[in-house]
Amino acid sequence: MNGISVIIPVFNEIESVSDTISSVKKVLDGMAGPNEIIIVDDGSTDGTQDVLNGLKSDKGLRVLRHRHNKGYGAALKTGIKNAESGFIFITDCDGTYPLERLPEMSRLLINGECDMIVGARIGKDAYIPLVRRPAKWCIQALANYLTGEKITDLNSGFRGVKKDILLRFMNMLPDGFSFTTTITVAMLTNDYNVSYLNISYNKRKGRSKIHPIRDTANFIQLVIKTVLYFDPLKIFLPLSVLLFASGLGVFLYTYFFAERVLDDTTVVILLAAFQIFAIGLIADLIVRRMRL
Repeated sequence: MNGISVIIPVFNEIESVSDTISSVKKVLDGMAGPNEIIIVDDGSTDGTQDVLNGLKSDKGLRVLRHRHNKGYGAALKTGIKNAESGFIFITDCDGTYPLERLPEMSRLLINGECDMIVGARIGKDAYIPLVRRPAKWCIQALANYLTGEKITDLNSGFRGVKKDILLRFMNMLPDGFSFTTTITVAMLTNDYNVSYLNISYNKRKGRSKIHPIRDTANFIQLVIKTVLYFDPLKIFLPLSVLLFASGLGVFLYTYFFAERVLDDTTVVILLAAFQIFAIGLIADLIVRRMRL
């Protein structure tokens, strides 16, 4: 199938689901196709399912359902596996993303200018709740260092990706909100071409499903885990250098001020530094071997 598949995960979005589908359909009607919309109802309990049942007969719209809530990433995986197009676009169902930018994003992806196009929520027209900004900045700074790339928006939920690439990473992509973070880091650490398009970002309709503390911790954990999976020396090498510097500092202190040539603490720290470095080398060799 030519054209694109737009996947929209839905969980208790009765206030916005109908408007979102109408907006996507209006945009797709002006684009070359055939295109499809896949709605994945992730176990909604607020009446969203009744709204979707009334739309099932609409041409170009497919509605899939989880019997219970599995998570944002799980809903996207269900949609990806059932998509007929080779180009996957995802967006949220809360009215936050400017869907009118979809044609521009799809041209960049379909024409081969990138492997993933991300709608980057930056600028004066991007509404990011103040409480999320410090955590977002810290996670993005960490991801920039670990990937060696300048990431404009790490976890935007409005993006397009080639389906074959998504399928390659499917087994490691999480079922929760960290899906977008993980695919971004995974693609960058595997030298795929990721492009960013600046977009506006509106205040959402309804209640957010994100838990700031828990999900921030999960984001950090998954960024580190993903980099470990593809480029382990980015984690092990700085840690071993830090331990080696600490051991050297302890050695110099005990030698000049405590009049001991070699302290037990120094030996333990230096051995730990060498062990971590060796583990990092072994992990890096395994990763490179797996890519052959």
